[in-house]
Amino acid sequence: MTALHIVIGSGMVGTKLAEKLAKSKKKVVLVSRSKKSIDNPGIAQMTGDATSLSSLMKVADKAKVIYNCANPSHYNKWDVEWPQMSKTISDYAINVGADLVTCSNLYGYGPFDGVLAEELPLNASWTNGKVRAQMWIDAKHLHDSGRLRVTEVRGSDYICANDQSRMGHRVVPNLIAGKKIRLLGELDQPHTWTDPDDVAELMLTVAEDERSWGRPWHVPSNEPKTQRQVVADIARELRITDYQLSAIGSGMEKLIGLFNPVVRELNHGSYQFNQPFVMSSQAAQETFGLSPKPWDQVIKDLVKPYLDYLNANGKSEILKIDK
Repeated sequence: MTALHIVIGSGMVGTKLAEKLAKSKKKVVLVSRSKKSIDNPGIAQMTGDATSLSSLMKVADKAKVIYNCANPSHYNKWDVEWPQMSKTISDYAINVGADLVTCSNLYGYGPFDGVLAEELPLNASWTNGKVRAQMWIDAKHLHDSGRLRVTEVRGSDYICANDQSRMGHRVVPNLIAGKKIRLLGELDQPHTWTDPDDVAELMLTVAEDERSWGRPWHVPSNEPKTQRQVVADIARELRITDYQLSAIGSGMEKLIGLFNPVVRELNHGSYQFNQPFVMSSQAAQETFGLSPKPWDQVIKDLVKPYLDYLNANGKSEILKIDK
């Protein structure tokens, strides 16, 4: 049982990580609020509440590594939901004698004029950024006090077939259906994009490497591309040459935010798309010998689920993905 690997959260990263652990012949349990349909006999699935220590203790009372891939249900309520969830997962790792690997992002740094690297201070001033920064501060305190070994992997915006990816449901179905694409933020600012496969690969790697503990690591990611460039690459993969792309505009973003609390919170992080937002992953690449998934493959993997859906359901149904 001490070799047990417990992945909390069955979203994009959690599921990919569980699959990689199973492929590596690890004993893995994937924990989520409700069981996900996963056709992999190497993955045991259990239901559990990441805000309840007693619920998590029912999963197992001993483990080697806990992977925090959870995410609160409400993006605009992170300040309420994340602190309890994060503390519970840390307490669970301590109770079962496990190390803790957390999946995080770049919010904690706040706006920065330059390339983001792990040694930068966490200067976020908006709610969700401060929440993420405090999570690492609390985890680092547990590590430094000798109570829990921790590390954190930080990726930029995910590029994948998902409703939470800017380049997923908002882009691909509209390209296929010939509808106009409208995106938040500037279209021509360089931006680092991270593939969830690379997030899972780094989490798997740092859990097994003694050099990883007590510090964060940026996920190996490709060279930055603007939103316009990414849409063009997706369109090229789809063999679409005629499409319309525009920015929603800051005024409209603010107006939508008055009525939509999620967009309102997203607007606080608009600096990530209204100016260059570039991350260095040199440390992880050089330390662990990792490389990001080739960009052409990133785009192919992004497009494939939509084409599969299109072939199974027809063009008239493709836009329902985006609802």
